[in-house]
Amino acid sequence: MLEFSTFGWIIIGICAVMVGFSKTGIPGAGILVVPLIAQAMPAMKSTGFLLPMLALADIMAIIYWRRHVRWGHLVRLLPWTLLGVLIGYRLMFLLDDRSIMPVIGVLVLVLIGVTWWRDSREDPQVPTYWWFAGVMGILAGSSSMVANAAGPIMIIYLLAMKLEKKEFVGTSAWFFWILNLSKMPFSSKLGLIDRASLMSDLAMLPFIILGGLLGIYLVHRIPQKPFNLVVKVLASLAAILLCLRPWLSGEG
Repeated sequence: MLEFSTFGWIIIGICAVMVGFSKTGIPGAGILVVPLIAQAMPAMKSTGFLLPMLALADIMAIIYWRRHVRWGHLVRLLPWTLLGVLIGYRLMFLLDDRSIMPVIGVLVLVLIGVTWWRDSREDPQVPTYWWFAGVMGILAGSSSMVANAAGPIMIIYLLAMKLEKKEFVGTSAWFFWILNLSKMPFSSKLGLIDRASLMSDLAMLPFIILGGLLGIYLVHRIPQKPFNLVVKVLASLAAILLCLRPWLSGEG
């Protein structure tokens, strides 16, 4: 087990609840996880620590929402996403959080601006172009590898696909489970995951389950339009936090 102060364990427990809630309920609701957990451990180390926790929450989401998946979107996205993981892995040797995070945040804000603009038009078309899935997949894979920051990018893609809320959560769950599994070997090779961190992640399982149950409860009760609005706002906040992350984590 990793050693944390009492305050550190409280922070990690709160993050575990947020992770579970965002995976089974409202995508993007875990926007505070990355800056919060950076208060308990170094930013780069926190990337590896969060990964198994995210994968555990993904499994819970997959089990519950297994009948609400649009496989066609995953087939289009995943090859590009895995390419993005490889790109992100190489970037981790060349750049640091201080230089990467604001760039990802600005890109996401631009994409969200385009999403708001599209939604303001009458009957916007679903973008089925191969290059749209390619760009979004590479951005998701690379930003996820570097900083577990693919959430807002996937939100933008699934909103553009006009998925019903249950399909939104179910498709997102499978996407992130496959993505997070693909990142495990790279994070382990970088020394970001070890036995002690895995044991600490498993200790957070009750909190992940609690958050997951809260997420399931909310999805069944929130209408479609408020759901879309909430995830869009959360994606915007996540992008802003990415821009500010070097300062929030004390690196600026």
